[in-house]
Amino acid sequence: MRSSFNPAFRAALICVLQLGLSFAAELSHAQTRKPTAHEIASIRDCATKNRDDLDEGERRCLFNLVAEPCIKKPSGDADKSIVVDCYLIENSIWDGLLNDNYKSLLETLDDDQTAKAHAMQRAWMAYRDTTCQFYDDKIQGSMSITMHAACVTRESARRAMLLKFFSRL
Repeated sequence: MRSSFNPAFRAALICVLQLGLSFAAELSHAQTRKPTAHEIASIRDCATKNRDDLDEGERRCLFNLVAEPCIKKPSGDADKSIVVDCYLIENSIWDGLLNDNYKSLLETLDDDQTAKAHAMQRAWMAYRDTTCQFYDDKIQGSMSITMHAACVTRESARRAMLLKFFSRL
């Protein structure tokens, strides 16, 4: 049976799939450790202290408490997988906080608001994924992996703080 794809399209598709698989492999092996209790507490405490000012919370809490100290830690090896690992460690904290804040928000809503919150969250996830994927599409190099990981962390932190804000309204 003959393939309906022309050879140029097939070659391009293979390249895209290989790039996607290498990116997925990079991210899947990148996080080598879980965040420490101190790291989790420092981000949670910072987010709580700055809950009334989302911009200030982002400025004080994002990257400063976990990712940057992790990146600057003397390890003798500053390759991109270490940097990606640091962003993913911080992201796991923000993601946990995001999930906790989302559950807290849902507890304050009626059925109609809950349905709208679910739709809002699905739309946000699509936005996050599309926005962060654009680093890969635009840069198309090894630096895009680091920028993608930082983007996911930043967007998760922003969302976690916004959901906490919504739950207090």
